[in-house]
Amino acid sequence: MSMKIVFFTILLSIATTTANHDYKDALSKSIIFFEGQRSGKLPPRQSITWRSDSGLSDGSSDNVDLTGGYYDAGDNVKFGFPMAFTTTMMAWSVLEFGRRMADEQLEAAREAVRWGSDYLLKASAHLPNALYVQVGDPKADHKCWERAEDMTTARPVYKVTPSNPGSDVAAETAAALAAASRVFRHVDPGYSLKLIEAAEKAFTFADTYRGSYSDSLSSVVCPFYCSYSGYHDELLWGAAWLFKATHNSSYLDYAKSLGLDDDSDVFSWDNKLPGARVLLSRDSHINDEGELSMFKEHAQRFMCNVLRGSPSQSVSYTPGGLMYKMDGSNLQYATSSTFLMTTYAKYLKAAEETFNCGDFVVSPSLLREQAKKQVDYILGDNPKEMSYMVGYGDLYPRRIHHRDSSIPIYSTDGTSSSSYGCDGGFQFFYSNGPNPNVLTGAVVGGPDKDDSFSDARDNYGQSEPATYINAPLIGSLAYLAASFEAASFESH
Repeated sequence: MSMKIVFFTILLSIATTTANHDYKDALSKSIIFFEGQRSGKLPPRQSITWRSDSGLSDGSSDNVDLTGGYYDAGDNVKFGFPMAFTTTMMAWSVLEFGRRMADEQLEAAREAVRWGSDYLLKASAHLPNALYVQVGDPKADHKCWERAEDMTTARPVYKVTPSNPGSDVAAETAAALAAASRVFRHVDPGYSLKLIEAAEKAFTFADTYRGSYSDSLSSVVCPFYCSYSGYHDELLWGAAWLFKATHNSSYLDYAKSLGLDDDSDVFSWDNKLPGARVLLSRDSHINDEGELSMFKEHAQRFMCNVLRGSPSQSVSYTPGGLMYKMDGSNLQYATSSTFLMTTYAKYLKAAEETFNCGDFVVSPSLLREQAKKQVDYILGDNPKEMSYMVGYGDLYPRRIHHRDSSIPIYSTDGTSSSSYGCDGGFQFFYSNGPNPNVLTGAVVGGPDKDDSFSDARDNYGQSEPATYINAPLIGSLAYLAASFEAASFESH
């Protein structure tokens, strides 16, 4: 069978197997999820009311204010590295697709970005002497099953410094602050300026004091968030966002000088190469800027590696059609790659371009359709006919690996009058009943390579949600809602 026939076979398969989904509803829920991950003093407008104030003394052990921010997953630790990536991706989602969101969705998405960027400003306030990158001891925390509001474990803080550097986490923090500065450029110029100033300090720190934070903090970071890709991808990512935020060509020169030519088929909190390349490719498409052509070529090589049916495809797919990269929390790779597909489809369409993977022709519509198939799988178009987003559809995970979601609160106003303690909460961990508190919009780790899924709290690789799974999905859902919603529901 020729590659052209394969191309049209894939299009026909996509067109005939995907279901209609309410992308607008899924988008709203995907944003609401972040309210359920908030730490700190919560605002009056809190949709997820079973979550209340927590971590109000975070940072006090080092005489700094580290309240706020997000718990990254189902535990009560605040990891700065995935939190910064989450903030970057939420900001990029707003920048690329905010105009396609309803007003209330856009406002909620901006609030979600700001909750992250406010915390990162606090974490970077002591640069160049220190960047705070973690609150809580994960080993102690993981021995307990208790609500964040009732934490009994110590809350030590961890930082990277000139003598114990963390170029990866510092450059990711710079990227997050720079991306957020663009989100608020017109709606809050003063805040935007504050963010960009902090971003430049963080990037200078990352570049000046080279080293991986996994080496500096290996005892508390590994195996939770070890950085296996090194830190050069974050330096490229940080420089790319600073170039976008400041239009200072020195950041572009820096990005080019890194000379990173590695191929990649994964975009995640640990590997930023594909994201940086897609981001920097935009002007090459829109304004025909030849100096950015190297990033355009790299971006297209990534697409060729992940697109189903491409002759250079290196990513596997499950029998049901889900992109499958790694065991455990695989949906993070599906949502992040899907975001890059939708973003690159937007760039290609604006430039009226296609590209080739060998003799496999890639058009904006092909990218969009393959991205749609991944999102539809997550929302229920899969062999189990299950939505992997909590609260979307009739069948979705009910026993997610999440402390606050699984432990009932004592009072009706969302606050606890007493606590089950570190060990007492395990009665709910081992319960077969559904979680009493619905974490609306949470996307869990997802099924295995055979499309199998176990809805069980102890199966954390499949049942645990994470902020970095949801963050890129926001942009893809906004894109699909604007592109397909009218057609999908016209006949209903």
